[in-house]
Amino acid sequence: MSHIARALGVSRPHLSSSLSAAAKTRGPYSRTDDEAVLARIRAIVDERPSYGYRRVCGLLKRETGHARVNHKRVYRIMKDADLLLSRARSHVERPHEGRVITLRSDMRWCSDMFEIRCWNGERVHVAFSLDCCDREAIAWVAKPHHLDGTDVCDLMAQTVDARFSDDRTPFPVEWLSDNGPPYTAGTTRAFGSSCGLLVRNTPAYSPESNGMAESFVKTFKRDYVYLNDVSDAETVLKQLPAWFEDYDEVAPHKGLKMNSPRMFRAQQQE
Repeated sequence: MSHIARALGVSRPHLSSSLSAAAKTRGPYSRTDDEAVLARIRAIVDERPSYGYRRVCGLLKRETGHARVNHKRVYRIMKDADLLLSRARSHVERPHEGRVITLRSDMRWCSDMFEIRCWNGERVHVAFSLDCCDREAIAWVAKPHHLDGTDVCDLMAQTVDARFSDDRTPFPVEWLSDNGPPYTAGTTRAFGSSCGLLVRNTPAYSPESNGMAESFVKTFKRDYVYLNDVSDAETVLKQLPAWFEDYDEVAPHKGLKMNSPRMFRAQQQE
């Protein structure tokens, strides 16, 4: 002990007392304005109960005049208030080495279909197109019956017109979808090519190859379908425009630095 104290340049009694002293435990940490932040967090969670702490933090940062908070602080406050979402657990392994995301907008659009089951037994079938960079839901079609190739062609035309105000893209854009019959039909592929699209389909039994579209379906159902009135098909069809608009304009996205798709796209264009 004496040799160690001499090498460190400290007294031997001080070194001995430091080693024998019990470690001090840190008490619960808090800040004076945590209550104010918690009040705003509760307001956001009440309005959007499917949002986790990162997206809640993203909305807090957008507010003008509100003190900037980081996601660690929001996590601590929400954890203390028991406002955190339960962690999703998946036992299905989906190894996938490819990348669907692109470096800029209008390089690849992905598309998929999903159905909304109404409380009265009716079903609304929805098809959408999503940009693989800015994640904007560019266009969508919905009907109270199964969609076919004609509906996919309408979706392609709406998507091209929404981005380029024309019936054909000025340069080739990939159109990625699964192997559903409406997407693989010869007429659908021919129409896509006539619009300037490079029609691409994912490998068989590989839904993760179109993972961005799959993730959008999960997010859309969790944030909108499961939290609103879906009593019948007519009610759902009336609400769909507002749901898609809210996703594009407001919903924070971790991959977009907590910006909404249109906010991120506007920053890109600047």
